[in-house]
Amino acid sequence: MKLSARSGHARLRGRSGVRSAALLFTACALTAVSACSSGETKADPPKTSSPTPSSTPSTKPLDPTETAKKDAIATYLSHWKEAEKRYADKTGKAGDLEKYAAAAALAQVETDSEDMRKKNAVILGTVTVNNPTATSADINRKIPNVVISSCLDVSRWTVTDIDTQKPATMPKDRLVRYVIKATVEKWPEGWRVIRDEPQGKKC
Repeated sequence: MKLSARSGHARLRGRSGVRSAALLFTACALTAVSACSSGETKADPPKTSSPTPSSTPSTKPLDPTETAKKDAIATYLSHWKEAEKRYADKTGKAGDLEKYAAAAALAQVETDSEDMRKKNAVILGTVTVNNPTATSADINRKIPNVVISSCLDVSRWTVTDIDTQKPATMPKDRLVRYVIKATVEKWPEGWRVIRDEPQGKKC
């Protein structure tokens, strides 16, 4: 695999809730009380309880910067899912990459996937983006942006011959988990990854 310096996508040469169920059970005990007078049994008058006013949880306004970070990270993860589809397609048209990437990031994926097709190869498997963290966010500029650092794992991404479906032999010392820095901007159409730059460091 060869990492591209232009946009930072992993380029390959030879060519990669639980929804916690909360069950709440409440047990109620009823107690009957009786009294005797003149041979007659009389029940105590029912006790009334004042209704407990319903408490409305206070809704804390979302911090715009934190919201931007979450949206940018979600866009970055979607970007890689769509990039997987593009690299795996021998026509180079699969996926909705344009919804999540633009500028250099989009151009790099398109160029790399085209280079693979010229070699009669595709890249199959999955890319894992580990621990994506927004290291900075500037939402007050004309085009808001967020910078994300993560550990990209391409160990399960395999260059495969289109005809034989056999994986290509890759160098044993290739870097398969490395730090990558992405820049995500908020365009009129939504958040877009514009740069994705490997940092040349193992993670």
